[in-house]
Amino acid sequence: MPSETPQAETGSAGCPHLSGAHLGKGSLEKGPPGDKEAKERLWIRPDAPSKCSWQLGRPVTDSPHHHTVLTKSPQILPDILKKIGDTPMVRINKIGKRFGLKCELCEAGSVGRRGPLSPRALSPGIGLALAAAVKGYRCVIVMPEKMSTEKVGAGVVPRGPAPRGPPCSSIGGCVPTRPLRRLSTQYRNASNPLAHYDTTAEEILQQCDGKLDMLVASAGTGGTITGVARKLKEKCPGCKIIGVDPEGSILAEPEELNQSEQTVYEVEGIGYDFIPTVLDRTVVDKWFKSNDEEAFAFARMLIAQEGLLCGDAMSVAVKAAQELQEGQRCVVILPDSVRNYMSKFLSDKWMMQKGFLKEEDFTVTKPWWWHLRVQELRLSAPLTVPTLTPDPFPRAILGMVTLGNMLSSLLAGKVQPSDQVRKVLYKQFKQIRLTDPLGKLSHILEMDHFALVVHEQIQCEWACCGPDHSNGKSSKRQTVFGVVTAIDLLNFVAARERDRK
Repeated sequence: MPSETPQAETGSAGCPHLSGAHLGKGSLEKGPPGDKEAKERLWIRPDAPSKCSWQLGRPVTDSPHHHTVLTKSPQILPDILKKIGDTPMVRINKIGKRFGLKCELCEAGSVGRRGPLSPRALSPGIGLALAAAVKGYRCVIVMPEKMSTEKVGAGVVPRGPAPRGPPCSSIGGCVPTRPLRRLSTQYRNASNPLAHYDTTAEEILQQCDGKLDMLVASAGTGGTITGVARKLKEKCPGCKIIGVDPEGSILAEPEELNQSEQTVYEVEGIGYDFIPTVLDRTVVDKWFKSNDEEAFAFARMLIAQEGLLCGDAMSVAVKAAQELQEGQRCVVILPDSVRNYMSKFLSDKWMMQKGFLKEEDFTVTKPWWWHLRVQELRLSAPLTVPTLTPDPFPRAILGMVTLGNMLSSLLAGKVQPSDQVRKVLYKQFKQIRLTDPLGKLSHILEMDHFALVVHEQIQCEWACCGPDHSNGKSSKRQTVFGVVTAIDLLNFVAARERDRK
C-alpha cells in the first residue's frame, strides 16, 4: 500500500496521496543515492500540503490504494493482531437523559490502534509496540513529557516539553541520532485515514444499519475524522460531521474559533499547532472547541454513570446533539481507554492540583497555612526580557528560559549558542496568582519544580479610554512577580512555625 513516506518517492507509479515532494523548510536533505544512512534520516514536514486525490462522488476504483474489506473473524484467532477492529458500539443512556437529549446517543471507541505509529500519537504508538512484540521487532516511541506516566515503558524516549511548530517535531530531533530503520509518521501517512475509511467507518455503518444523523470525533493527526467522514459523506450524505478541537489548538475552522491566549492544555492526543497533512477539514461540517475541565468532567461521568472507561469528546457530543430530534442518532468516537490516564484525570489529587476539582469537594483537615495567600511569601523578582513586537504592551508571558532546558537543547544539538533565546523557551510551566492560597501552590509543587507568580493588570489606551474602561481599547496584561519553589514554601512554613513556638 502506498505510504506518504520518503521511501515511496522512489517508485515510478506516483500516488496522488503522496506529499513527499515537499521537502521545504524543516526537511532533512537527501544524501547521495548510495548513502543508505542519509535516506533513513530523511524527515519531511508533518504539515506538508496533501496531494490526496479523493473527491466526493469519485468511484473507489480510481483510488491508487489497495482497499481492505471487512471479514468475519475466526472463533480462535491466530494471534492478537487479528483482533484489530470489531469495536462494539454502545448506547449512552443516562447522560443523554440528564442533559435533555431527544436523540439516540451512541459511542464507538478504541480506534487509535488501527493506524500506524506516529510520534506523539500514543494510542497508535502503543498498538504498534504490541504489534512489534508479536513480530519480534524493536520499537522505539518518542513522546513529550506531557504524556501520562502509564504510557512510558520500554522503548519509550521522553523528549521534554512538546515543541511548538512542525519544523522542530520531537521525532525530528531523533532521526539523525537514533538508528531507526523505519519511521512511520502518522501525520502524513496515507494508511492513517485509509484504515478508518475502510474499516472504522464501515463498522459504524453496519452497526447503525446505515442510519446515522451525526458523527462527533476529536482531531489529532486527523486520520480518524478524515477517513470516517469521507466514507460517511459517500454512503450517508445526510450525516453531519462534528469536529472537536481543544482550546489552544488551531485545527478548527473558521480561524476565529482558534483565537485564544491559551497555548497549553492537559487533554492528550488531540489538537496541534500545525495542520497535519492527512487532515481533510473540508469534510467537517462544524467545529466545536473543548476545554480540559469539561472534557475531564464528562470522562469521569462516563465511568460513574455508564461504566465506560474512555472519552474526551463526550462534552462536545452532548452540546452538538442538542439540535437533533427524537428518532435521530448521534455517534461519538471516544478513542483510547482510561488505562493510559490512571495518574491523571482519574486521580482526585491530580484534578485538584490542576484546578479541575475544588477543595470544598473533600472534607480533609488542612494545615494552618493552607488558606494563607501566596503574597505572604518573600519572593525575589526574576529577570524578565521584553519582546520586540508591534504591541508595546504584551498581554501574555511567552515562556521561561531555564538552565536545564537550555543545557539539554545545546547538548542535543537542537540549538547553537548564537541562536535566539526563543528557541529554548520552556512553556509547560504553571502559573499562580498572588491572591491564590498556599494550598493551591502546594498541589502544584507536588508535580512541578516551580510555579510562576503572575499578576494581571488592565492595560488601557488612555487617549480613548475612560476611568471606568468603558471607552476605547483595554486588555489584560500579565506581569511576573516572582518564581516560587518548594524551598520557598518550606522556608516560610518553618519560619512561621518557629515564631508560633
